[in-house]
Amino acid sequence: MAETRTAPTATRVAPAAAPGPRPGSPPPARERWWSPRGRERLLQLGFLLPAVAYLLLFFGYPVVQNATMSFQEYTTSTFYTGEAPWVGLDNYVAVLTSDLFDQALLNTVLFTVGSIAGQFVIGLAIAVFFQKRFPLSGLLRSLLLLPWLIPLIVSGAVWRWILDQDNGALNRFLGDLGLVSGNPGWLTSTSLALIAVIGVNIWIGIPFNTTILYGGLQDIPQELYEAAAVDGATGWRAFRHVTWPLLRPVVNVVLVLGVVYTIKVLDIILGLTGGGPANATQTIATQSYHLSFREFDFGQGAALGNVLIVISLVFALLYLRANRRAREV
Repeated sequence: MAETRTAPTATRVAPAAAPGPRPGSPPPARERWWSPRGRERLLQLGFLLPAVAYLLLFFGYPVVQNATMSFQEYTTSTFYTGEAPWVGLDNYVAVLTSDLFDQALLNTVLFTVGSIAGQFVIGLAIAVFFQKRFPLSGLLRSLLLLPWLIPLIVSGAVWRWILDQDNGALNRFLGDLGLVSGNPGWLTSTSLALIAVIGVNIWIGIPFNTTILYGGLQDIPQELYEAAAVDGATGWRAFRHVTWPLLRPVVNVVLVLGVVYTIKVLDIILGLTGGGPANATQTIATQSYHLSFREFDFGQGAALGNVLIVISLVFALLYLRANRRAREV
């Protein structure tokens, strides 16, 4: 028999596949930026960049410039010559050792504590009062916002007329009731000027406190009050055991914002007393203003402004830390 030979079959080898991206490695730049996820990130950055630019331009730059100015002898001649000699900590030493600093610091503390206490207590009382439904409650809540909406320079001018010693409406009203003898100098007496300024600032801050606290009260479910009433907790007990614990986060926000705002109040004091009489209403904010725009010593004014910023930050950090400890307990 003839031997049959079979031709060997050629084995084809498949071409090797192109190596793909390793797991966890970033996709190519073109695919990364033009993918749906990449376009979404670009859109987010597009909305974020204007806000960042605004913060850097109108907040970051002034803070850095103010800090730099506080270490220089920056006066009106600097605007012409462009030279501001570096003086180090001399500006800080000058403002902290001046005769007015102790009185300005004390006035700042009294003004801040008195204003915050009055605004918060009266604002909370009004907010609790408006929880009850009665006719014209919405209209009265709207009218309550007027002190907050009026420009502060206008409010200062109106209150300056009301508190005027000779022709003021307050002295006439109290005199007709027989409550005072003579004409007290609310803005000219060293013992009454700070009290008068605190009272005006309380009047201005009540709408803010009332609005925020009223919003916090509206978030408390009525079912909790009904359950507390079943257990006999009504009136003051309901406020103590139901309202206050649930309102505490809102209270913290109101107090922190109130202190940060009040500690730097300038326009009301300048509009009413200008820091007088005899520096009786001089605060750190007004003293910084006088140094910068009355004596044109911008270096010392900037240094005192930085001291005020540090005081505000220290207070805010201490308060937030104490609040965190209270929550953990």
